[in-house]
Amino acid sequence: MSRPVAQELQRAARHLLQQPLTCAELNPEEFTLIRRHEHELDRLFTQRLGYRMQLTADTARLYKSTVLPHRPVLAAPINSKRALSQRECVLLSLVLAAVASGPRIISLRDLIDLVRTASVDAEVSISDEPMDRRAMIMALKWMIAAGLLTELHEQIDRYEQDSSADAILEVFPERVALLPLPKLSRAESVSDLFSDSGQSAPLRQTLRAYLAENPVMYREDVSDYEWSEMRRRLGEDVATLDELFGLRVEVRAEGIAAIDPMGKLSDQLFPTTGTVGHAALLLIEEVLKMPDASCSIDVVDACLEKLAKTYQRIWAKSFLEDVRSLRLQVIDLLDNMRLCESSGNAIRLLPAAARFRVTAETDSMSDAADTTSARRSSALSTQSRKSTQKKTAKKKSKSSGDNDSNGNGQQSLW
Repeated sequence: MSRPVAQELQRAARHLLQQPLTCAELNPEEFTLIRRHEHELDRLFTQRLGYRMQLTADTARLYKSTVLPHRPVLAAPINSKRALSQRECVLLSLVLAAVASGPRIISLRDLIDLVRTASVDAEVSISDEPMDRRAMIMALKWMIAAGLLTELHEQIDRYEQDSSADAILEVFPERVALLPLPKLSRAESVSDLFSDSGQSAPLRQTLRAYLAENPVMYREDVSDYEWSEMRRRLGEDVATLDELFGLRVEVRAEGIAAIDPMGKLSDQLFPTTGTVGHAALLLIEEVLKMPDASCSIDVVDACLEKLAKTYQRIWAKSFLEDVRSLRLQVIDLLDNMRLCESSGNAIRLLPAAARFRVTAETDSMSDAADTTSARRSSALSTQSRKSTQKKTAKKKSKSSGDNDSNGNGQQSLW
């Protein structure tokens, strides 16, 4: 395979990993590449990860049913830093169920009537209050962003302020029908839907998919046999993830991470901008100083209150006035990135959090006024639906295992 062809193939594979539903009019260049390399992509995804690809005239769908990601959430269409709320996800599910069989052209009012009918069957109550109207608008905007719905006349935003507002919409039922995983049709309950995820696929495919879809695979995430099998055939997995997605694999005693050198194969980055991202980095530094890198929620609140006073000029005012809300979002971010785990009234940082420890470095080439600088280590990010990212500008880790490894060593993690 020539280098240009391999690059096209990798670009198409990376895109499908991020956007398992790809529409021709929204991503014309990527869709052209997917169609051009359809058979090779289908073969690679099927053999290496246990995924299945379906291609129609204007839509590509990658069914990622091998493994359930650590953070199976949908990003809000107008703000990728926020996930859809539970209520928004419920209304999105009801809308999809209501339009799956058509009609193709429908008014907003008729669509809402169909959703209300579906909600009765699902035993879900929907009110006409502004909160539910906003959630409905967000669900419809997610569908528009995904290529499942378009506005033909008027806009749906008016419904948020006016419950009598109407609009003409075009739905693409054939694309809606591509959304559910095959397992959904076989599940008789919610527990069936989440049980034995990935068990129908060979172990090698399951482990590779887990590594591709999650920020990090910790030793404690898998059984002794699975860890042994992962380490035994790690060279093959390293080659697969590099060939398909351009990922670099780091191996440590505590786990394995797939790092994206380009920092783009992700639906959520870390470190990230904004108050929550800044507070998360600073909280990591504080908790790492504590015994076992763990503390109670009360200590977290105290740390954030102290940090809020220090950075009150640059942090969002809403968080300065509500530290509890900031704490919830910070812990949620760190948990999504597999950097911490919370249980009850305490949190514990996981080994990969040590990547973000601040260290002081003396640079003999710098100006006298800037001889010491704080350097942050590389960034992990969730892939799509989770990948990992690495920014390697002048990092110096305090942990003993800072060098990359392909599995020959057992250094301490990050």
